[in-house]
Amino acid sequence: MQRRTFLKRIGSILAVLGVTEAELFTWSQHYQALAQPTPRKLALLVGINQYRKSPSLSGCLTDVELQKELLIHRFGFVPANILTLTDEQASREFIEAACLDHLGKQVKSDDVVVFHFSGYGTRIRINESDETLQNALVPTNENLEIQDEKIATYILEETLLLLLRSLPTEKVTAILDTSYDLPSTIQPTNWRIRARQELAAKLATAEIEFLEQLKTKASLTNAVILSATTDPKQVAQEGLFSGFSAGLFTYALTQYLWETTPTTTLQFSLAHVDSAMSKWGSKQHPSLVNSKKAVTSESLLLDQNLGAEGAILNIEEDGKTVQIWLGGLPPQVLENYGVNSRLTSANGEQLILRSRTGLTAKAQISGLELATPLQVGQLIQEAVRILPRNVSLNIGLDSGLERIERVDATSAFAAMASMVSVVTGEQPPDYIFGKLSQTPSRYGLLAPAGQLIANGAGEVGEAVKVAVTRLATKLPHLLAAKLWRLTENEGSSRLPIKGSLEIVNGISPKVILQRETLRTLDTKTLPKKSLSTSIVPIGSRIQYRIHNKGDRTVYLMLIGLKNHRTAIAFYPWQTVEEPNTSETKPVLQQVIIPAGETITLPNNTATSGWPISGPAYECEHQLILSLAPFTTTLKALETAKYPTGDQQPIGALVNPWEIAQAILQDLHNASLTTAETNATANDFYTLNVNHWASFNFSFHVN
Repeated sequence: MQRRTFLKRIGSILAVLGVTEAELFTWSQHYQALAQPTPRKLALLVGINQYRKSPSLSGCLTDVELQKELLIHRFGFVPANILTLTDEQASREFIEAACLDHLGKQVKSDDVVVFHFSGYGTRIRINESDETLQNALVPTNENLEIQDEKIATYILEETLLLLLRSLPTEKVTAILDTSYDLPSTIQPTNWRIRARQELAAKLATAEIEFLEQLKTKASLTNAVILSATTDPKQVAQEGLFSGFSAGLFTYALTQYLWETTPTTTLQFSLAHVDSAMSKWGSKQHPSLVNSKKAVTSESLLLDQNLGAEGAILNIEEDGKTVQIWLGGLPPQVLENYGVNSRLTSANGEQLILRSRTGLTAKAQISGLELATPLQVGQLIQEAVRILPRNVSLNIGLDSGLERIERVDATSAFAAMASMVSVVTGEQPPDYIFGKLSQTPSRYGLLAPAGQLIANGAGEVGEAVKVAVTRLATKLPHLLAAKLWRLTENEGSSRLPIKGSLEIVNGISPKVILQRETLRTLDTKTLPKKSLSTSIVPIGSRIQYRIHNKGDRTVYLMLIGLKNHRTAIAFYPWQTVEEPNTSETKPVLQQVIIPAGETITLPNNTATSGWPISGPAYECEHQLILSLAPFTTTLKALETAKYPTGDQQPIGALVNPWEIAQAILQDLHNASLTTAETNATANDFYTLNVNHWASFNFSFHVN
């Protein structure tokens, strides 16, 4: 489309919406010509950090970047067909005009459309006489003052949905990373909330009239709406990650979609997204709205049947260095992704990581003589993961603490050796130490989202140093969980493993969660329905079913964290006879899964699953599989002298930090290392994706 044609076409629309010629010219400078092939893939991405009157957000522009890189490199969108509106460009008038022209006047029946919004949401009455509040998106020009009357220039959620549903295609997906209801009380948190109280009393007349016009549309198609929350009382949040901020929902969704396969349903993907946000300490649960059928991402993909951890963004002039995007790595892994980590390009070239800033990195080309040269846009997959051995638990101090409180807390945490590090607001904390919102106030340990960690609150009137000292027994458990989460590689592992968490009953086991290495995923084995209900009823019994689909024996460890406070592990005790005596003793045995076989845990015929008792709690289990035995780990477990009354229990760890380090050491020992990485073996773990697989199962007991 010619630029002049576009300006002429959109001019009348903007005139109706009340946009001046000067504003139109400002926006038109950011508009790119659109590609013409049909069917096409068009996207409109909106992100607002800077508001005229509300406090700034930090992650909305990153969300737009996350979506754009995903759509281009993973889903085959042409960059010219992606229109982005950010900050001052994202007014109500411009957003609605872009929907009408960039989408409405170009989309044909076979085209694919993606809409994304990251920013504030709120609730407002359409008319003063209405008792019902309506959801609304807050644009950058949030309100006006006319004769001392505040006029809200919002976009009603209903308006947006009608705009999308009026498009002449069934392939419309909208991602809304916002929420609408701000809670009255908020615990100390390191995350910003994407919701704000209504600041204006009256909705703009132009928005009401525009809504009424849309309601007259004769044909309305269905649109798939991915929402950051399931409940109006939930809040959408954005977090600080390793060098950048992003919406929790957008980051978790795009990260998983980098690694997933074409036929994976969006319902199945959202189950993984929900699990990821839960591990981050968030109570936010995403939802799939307006879709009664299982929706796959296959129609969006462009001949990309294998997942990836990122793509090549640029090849530098020297021909030896490339700039890469790492949006497919899990965030906890990205934060600790070490120099010399290796990734493989589509043509087989190995890229050696040299530096990283946020989601982009520079990598050195290994220099192999290959027939096909590297190209911008090629996908890259993880090959070798380098992790530091000196990982610590990052504790952020709530900004509401007084100066003397911060000094005392820093001093108390510093006394815990290298296990804990107090970080500033520029670094992502694992947990927050601060005052709880209730009166009288107490000090407590919270997840970044503001959720109080179980038994993490001190006594009323307790001194800061006493409160920190009280946490000393809890912190090794939390650090252990951080360490074993660094092994997660469901997307990049080359070991063909499938695992299911099942509820055991009298008829047949019921699968409630399922994980499978995506590099070797057989799409025919995907569940026919979503497994997003990760709730285990109190009084039930659970078991794991693990299938080794490969041609080599693998070994298994099961560890976990109960209620964000107690590290746990599976103890495969077996009774053996003492030599030359009639006495027996319990001995820990390796859990072995032969090639091509399936086992269940517990695998003791005397029991049928592990009993789940109350009260309600949250739990996560990490299943880690390796081509080599967990020799170091079992030795560390044996020295702890655990009770052995139950022959195959899941029990508490008394030395969780040491056990987590032992697991990483065993995975390191199982991996083939190069001479280059051997030189730094004392400072780093080297993990080869061909040699291990690690799944996280997070669920609620209720």
